[in-house]
Amino acid sequence: MKALLKVEQLQTYIEQYHILHDIHLQAMEGEVTVLLGRNGAGKTTTLRSIMGLNQPRSGKVIFQEAEIQGKAPFEIANLGIGYVPEDQGIFGELTVEENMKVAMQKQDDETLKRLDWILNLFPDLKTFWKKAGGHLSGGQKQMLSIARAYVNNSKLLLIDEPSKGLAPIVVEKVMESIEEMKKETTIVLVEQNFYMASTIGDTFYIIDDGKTVHNGKMEELKEDEVLRKRYLGIA
Repeated sequence: MKALLKVEQLQTYIEQYHILHDIHLQAMEGEVTVLLGRNGAGKTTTLRSIMGLNQPRSGKVIFQEAEIQGKAPFEIANLGIGYVPEDQGIFGELTVEENMKVAMQKQDDETLKRLDWILNLFPDLKTFWKKAGGHLSGGQKQMLSIARAYVNNSKLLLIDEPSKGLAPIVVEKVMESIEEMKKETTIVLVEQNFYMASTIGDTFYIIDDGKTVHNGKMEELKEDEVLRKRYLGIA
């Protein structure tokens, strides 16, 4: 197993504010790597920096052995990285169908086959295919956001807080979908719900005050109450 993504000594500013001081992480092929930490620690900015939405001031982002820091977001997406933002990022006035078509980089047989697969994974999207995205439930919007990122040939998915604001039964469905997608792609996940993170995650990185402070296998974190309480505030 090799690292699909490597982040080394990443530093990012937002205007005059120094948000990321020293982020390092690796995402191994076929795994779910979870970024954990308290609110404001820098997890979302880490994903946005990988995606080029916040340009790093220094450090490296290496995807498939090539440095990608400094590239525009559309260039990074074309390399095979999909992004599911915290606010979902769907077009509320467009139908589910139109949202999916806008997201598709091409409409070849492979993409249409992937679309069919994702609609079977999220049957609600098939049911509401002609419905405006803004009229979907919170869970359905999250499903649409994930589907839009997955429909292209994304070798890596960056997913930010997929359980946020969702009912427990919908969280379970999102967990199941990520488990299924893990069979086909590599995932870096930001998630505050520790039950979800610890159930589907293989590897964890804890971010605190813009720095990577600890990492390891998820099973180790599940057993380490002191570490969880120190950085996550959970026993």
